[in-house]
Amino acid sequence: MKSYRKELWFNTHSRYEFVHITREVQEAVRESGIREGLCLVNAMHITASVFINDNESGLHRDYMEWLEKLAPFSEKGYHHNGGEDNGDAHLKRQIMGREVVIAVTDGKLDLGPWEAVFYGEFDGRRRKRVLVKIIGE
Repeated sequence: MKSYRKELWFNTHSRYEFVHITREVQEAVRESGIREGLCLVNAMHITASVFINDNESGLHRDYMEWLEKLAPFSEKGYHHNGGEDNGDAHLKRQIMGREVVIAVTDGKLDLGPWEAVFYGEFDGRRRKRVLVKIIGE
C-alpha cells in the first residue's frame, strides 16, 4: 500500500466563503499515482470545514443563511469570545464537518454526478490549510 500527503493553502478575502476544491483534490490523486484507494480531505483549522455537495450558488447562499440563523456572528454573544470574535465560526464548522473521505477508483475521485468538494471558511482573511491524504494501490 502507498500513501501520499499534500497540503492545500487558502487565504479567503471574506470572513465566510466556500471554495470549490474538487480540481485541486483530483490533482493530488493524480500526483499520488494511486489508482484504487481512499482520499481523506480535512480542514486543519477549527474554524474551517471540508464538505461535499452540489456546486450551485443558490444552495451555497442557502447554506450561509441557514448557518447564520443557527450560529449568528456576534462580537459578544459567545462564551468563547474572550478577546476573539469567532465563536460562531467554531459552531458553523461543527455543523458542516471537519473532513470527507472519497473513494478513488481507476485514479479518479469516485463522486456522484452532482457532487463536488468544498473548503468552507467561517473566520477568513488569514492563511489556512487543508490536508489531502491518499492511501491505496
